Amino acid sequence: MGINKVWIDPGCISCGNCESVCPEVFEVTDECHVIADAPLNEYEEGIRVAAEECPVHVIQYEEG
Repeated sequence: MGINKVWIDPGCISCGNCESVCPEVFEVTDECHVIADAPLNEYEEGIRVAAEECPVHVIQYEEG
């Protein structure tokens, strides 16, 4: 089982931490978003770290 879905809940402060940790999955412009078609299975550790280190805890992911 791996990560099959990643999303960002409302409340993101666009600090850029997630993009610093895992730029293959997250991108911050005016607000943070998950890159479409990002290879989530290849960057599971980065996704987990980004979610854990998010200062407002809005990064969510689903394993399946």
